[in-house]
Amino acid sequence: MAGATALQREPTDKEIKLVIGASSAGTIFEWYDFFIYGTLAYILKDAFYDVDNEVLGLLLVWSTFAIGFAFRPIGAILFGFLGDRLGRKYTFLVTVTLMGIATAGVGFIPTVATIGIAAPIIVILLRIIQGLALGGEYGGAAIYVAEHAPPEKRGFYTSFIQASVVGGFVLSIIVVIACRLLIPEDDFIAWGWRIPFLLSILLLVISLWMRLKLSESPVFKAMKEAGETAGNPFIESFTYPGNKRRIFVALFGVAGVLTVIWYTAFFYGLSFLRGPMRLDTQLTEWIMLIAGLISMSFYIFVGKWSDRVGRKKPLVIGALATLFFLFPIFWGLGALANPGLSESARAAPVVVSGPECEYDPFADVQATECGRTLSGLSALGIEYTVEESNALAVTVGGEPVTGDFSGEPAASKAALQGVLEERGYNFETQNPGLGTIVGIIALLCCLGMLSALTYGSVAALLTEMFPAKIRYSSMSIPYHIGAGYLGGFLPLIAGYIVAVTGNPYSGLWYCWAVMAFGLVVAWWGLPDGPPRDFEDSGHAPPVSPAIP
Repeated sequence: MAGATALQREPTDKEIKLVIGASSAGTIFEWYDFFIYGTLAYILKDAFYDVDNEVLGLLLVWSTFAIGFAFRPIGAILFGFLGDRLGRKYTFLVTVTLMGIATAGVGFIPTVATIGIAAPIIVILLRIIQGLALGGEYGGAAIYVAEHAPPEKRGFYTSFIQASVVGGFVLSIIVVIACRLLIPEDDFIAWGWRIPFLLSILLLVISLWMRLKLSESPVFKAMKEAGETAGNPFIESFTYPGNKRRIFVALFGVAGVLTVIWYTAFFYGLSFLRGPMRLDTQLTEWIMLIAGLISMSFYIFVGKWSDRVGRKKPLVIGALATLFFLFPIFWGLGALANPGLSESARAAPVVVSGPECEYDPFADVQATECGRTLSGLSALGIEYTVEESNALAVTVGGEPVTGDFSGEPAASKAALQGVLEERGYNFETQNPGLGTIVGIIALLCCLGMLSALTYGSVAALLTEMFPAKIRYSSMSIPYHIGAGYLGGFLPLIAGYIVAVTGNPYSGLWYCWAVMAFGLVVAWWGLPDGPPRDFEDSGHAPPVSPAIP
């Protein structure tokens, strides 16, 4: 298949700038569409869900967020098939159009107070469309750039696509901050949150205009002219010699590794600071914006570095570093953002004892008195220990406290907050000084570097792992299963773990466990040495020399 896979000529500087610029801009816009929902989760929980329990409301929002991710693999199968049969360009034109329309649709949905349960149902349907579209977007953009790039620059050129994913998150923060500056807070919560969703219409027009200027991938054109396109890319992805092993490695050793640290760095970090650490909401957004902008450059550096040292080394280094530094980084964030909380938890630990001390975060009202007490502590973001006894009792720092802690969620939370404040707990919004803010940004940039190491070279790596005629399907399926389920469900799973334990750091164990398993798979399954193009050797990963 040399005629089909070799690049006919190296693109001119003008051509490659257009390819990278248009593909990256479209990726930024499409991920903006997907991430704006998560960025505004704290508002959407009240707009679309009629529950009194704050923890439950946020978990329902993250559940809807996860639904979009759950449909990404289906979109990968559908659009991967079309991309391998009809071409890279037109397939990701369709995906970006679907994403823009679905995102704008969220901005038009009446609230739950207006149309009742129909509101969350419509949101879920639109999130499904978004998930399907995103399942086809990443593979198309990554392959399109990779197939235009000379082998010795493939990691560098495709790293702009990786950085663009962070760019989508950054853009969502920028738009939210701009809206907050222009719209009073009460109005923003009441109706202004719709503007970031409606902006997707403008972004869609820009993206389509840029991408319509692009021509088809030279690799796909060569395959089509040679009559070497796949008959059924989905089936051939699982029957092609060695591809099952490649897909397994891509799923757990690549997608699983990169996606959990990405969502931990950005979404868990955002929720952690804005939630249990009680950092001022607008300050948190500015901090995440600055950290995100700085972190984007890391992906470019790692992609370029991988062209010299190979794709495996950065990913393995990033995974190992994550296992060692994930918890210390977040402990540092907590110590800087809200030092009093950690000190209070050590000096005056909370212990709840009683019969049937079970807490279900997905229940609007807990069934037992002890459960309702735990619900109040969880809503406050306070770590607690549970002990079995015959009667309900709460101790703080070893001293029993009295009060009605088992009423409705709001009443339980208020009663517990009162007694905890008397014992030194501080529930005020945190506004630290400049030096502390710089420290927080630095730690978030450390998380950004961990993400960049595991993600910066992945577009090039996945492109090189699979044969060209089934590349769109073969790389999209494992990538979106890993990113959709292992990563996309991280905010929900981590949020559930935190809610059950009351420990704001406990959700990190999910990331750590997935990362540990993925590291083993990557170490075993990825090739050492400099980058290599795919060769029809029947073995995985590829071992043939790069095309000169």
